[in-house]
Parts: sequence; C-alpha cells; structure tokens
Amino acid sequence: MLLREHPWLTDLPLYLVLLVPPGLTDRPDYQPVSVQLAFSLCLVLPLLWRRRHPFGAAAVIMAVAWAQYFAMVWGSDWHRTDLVVAVALYTLVVQGRRRQAALLTSVGLVLAVTWSLTWFRELPQGWYLLVVSVVAEAAIAWLLGEFIRARRDYVEEFERRAALAESERAALARAAVAEERTHIARELHDVVAHAISVIVVNAEGAKLMRHNDPSAVDRTLDTVSRTGRAALGELRRLLEVLHDDETTRGPQPSLAELTELVARAGAGRSAIALDIVGDPEDLPASAALQTYRIVQESLTNVIKHAAPDAGARVGIDFGLPGRARVVRIEVVNDAGARSAGSGLPSSGHGLAGMRQRVALFHGTLDAGPGRDGGFVVRAMLPITSDEGAA
Repeated sequence: MLLREHPWLTDLPLYLVLLVPPGLTDRPDYQPVSVQLAFSLCLVLPLLWRRRHPFGAAAVIMAVAWAQYFAMVWGSDWHRTDLVVAVALYTLVVQGRRRQAALLTSVGLVLAVTWSLTWFRELPQGWYLLVVSVVAEAAIAWLLGEFIRARRDYVEEFERRAALAESERAALARAAVAEERTHIARELHDVVAHAISVIVVNAEGAKLMRHNDPSAVDRTLDTVSRTGRAALGELRRLLEVLHDDETTRGPQPSLAELTELVARAGAGRSAIALDIVGDPEDLPASAALQTYRIVQESLTNVIKHAAPDAGARVGIDFGLPGRARVVRIEVVNDAGARSAGSGLPSSGHGLAGMRQRVALFHGTLDAGPGRDGGFVVRAMLPITSDEGAA
C-alpha cells in the first residue's frame, strides 16, 4: 500500500548506487568526483518524473548518457549509465509505449557501437561484447516491463470484475428490497381493504338495524371489533418485516383461518358458503398464503360491489399431493335482489394483486361477470415438486 501511494520509494536504491560511494569514487581513470556528481544528478533527476512523462525523461537520460560515454566520466565502466537507461526503457514498456521503447533501444545500440568503435578500436571483439551487453540489458528491461504490465492489467481486471460483482450484488439487494416493499404494499392493501370493507358494511348495517333489531347492533359491533383486531394483528406481522430479521417475524395467516375469514365477510349480509376439497396440510407455506390472500381479496370485492342479499360461495380444491398438484380457487356471488348500498370505492389494485399472486406459480386467473349478473373469480395455482418440498 505504501509503495502504491508513493512509487518513487522504489527508486531509492538506484539513487543510492549513483549518488553515494562506491557510486562516486576518486579513481585515476574517472573524472573528478564533482563531475561524477553532476552527471549522476543529471541521470537521477529525470527519474523523478519518469512515471508522469516517461518519454521526456527517457530522452533526457539518453542525452546525458551520450555525453557521459564520450566524456569518459566513469572511464570504461558504462554499467551505471546503462542501468538508468534500462529503467527508462522499462518505464516505457510498462506504460505500453512500445514504439518509443523501440526508438530508445535503437538509439542505445547506435550509442554503444559508436562509443565502442571510438574508444576500443584496438580490441577486435570489444564492440561485439558491448553490443551484446546492451542488447541483453535491453531485453531484460523489456521483458520485465511486459511482465509487470501484464500483471498490473490482470490485477486491474480482477479489481474491475470484483467491483462489478459488488455493484451487481448491491443492485440485486436493492431489487430484493424493492420487491419486498412491493410485496408488503400488496399485503397491506389486501389486509386494509378487506378489514375496512367489512367494518363499513357492518357499520351501515348497524345504523339500519338500531331501531328494528337493537340486539343485532351488538352482534354487528362485535364483528367490527373482531375484524379490526384481526386487521391490526396482520398489520403488525407485516410491519415486523420492515424491522426484524427472518427469525423474529410473526406467522402469516394460515388456511386454518379461512373459516373465520369467510364468517367475518358474511357478517351483516347473506351468509357465504365455504366448500373445501382435499387436505391442505402438506401444501407449501407460500401457496397456502397466496390461497388465503386470493380468497380474502375476492371476498373484499364481494363486500364492496355485491348487494347485501347476494348469495356467495367460496370453493377451494387443494388437489392431490404429487408432482402435478393444482390448487383451484373459485369465489362466486350472484346479483341479489337489492342493489349494492355500500358505495365503497375501488382502488383497482385488487385484481392486479391477485394476478401477481397467481403469476408467482405460473397459474391462471379468470375474473368477470357471471351468468346471473353476479361475479366470478377463478384461480389455478400449479404446485411443482420443488415448491411442494419447500
């Protein structure tokens, strides 16, 4: 982490080699130490901006190298200068500047051959050895630069993919939260709409019956009280989802409460019949909850829109356990002799919510007028083996 924030620290060993003994040495075949120090500074200073301006730094270093070679600053010892040139070449390759790196290498070879033929003409193989040395150093610097560049690209790609994966996880989490909120909103709509419909219908019925049958008012108020308490209980369960984790959530409504649900819906109006076929015991919890909610919303529509004397029936066939199990739901009401007097508004979300619930199981929903002027809701929920095992 420190080297990534301050990469110039990796150049410190090179600075020490060039600027302190034995990098600077008083020898007969060397230039004076002051000259050595001046050339060393001219070689080192461009390295300070080699990462920001690699080609400019390389050009300055190469110019100083030419001057150093022909001034014989360090006699026949060219390794100090070649080391700095190799660092400049490495920097160009690491940054992907291969053409500039090739140009620097070519100039270096010309310099090596020229210097060898100028000062070592008496040695037949002198310039060969110098060229081989320069080529070897350039090859090492180039290969090292390619390796480091490939490694950095790999790390950057890995970090990019990790960041992308984290972004996708965050997006999925946000989508899950949005889906959960939609689910809660749908549940709240069903609970509140059903409870308010029952309460309003019974309250209006109580007003009509307070003179003719005062005792019925008490029964109606009991129904209103039970409905309100049941709605509050379900609202608490739903609101717990917003604050608690999975282990602390209260239980959702069960199919065992269907009888009470139908009884509440039938209070203050014609009784609603309930026909159940099959055993719901081994039904998946998700399917049981959606069955309850579909019946609840269908009864809410009956309370809102059907006449008080309209007959209604709820039929549920839980099917036979197995791979091809299908739950069938049917809620039917007739037209009745009197017009619907509740006048409750429709939000338009009831049928849409039921369609979404049915879609969770890739089922079907048919809702529309019946033959006798009433209304019919039919839903079919296919239960797969995976859902059955859940």
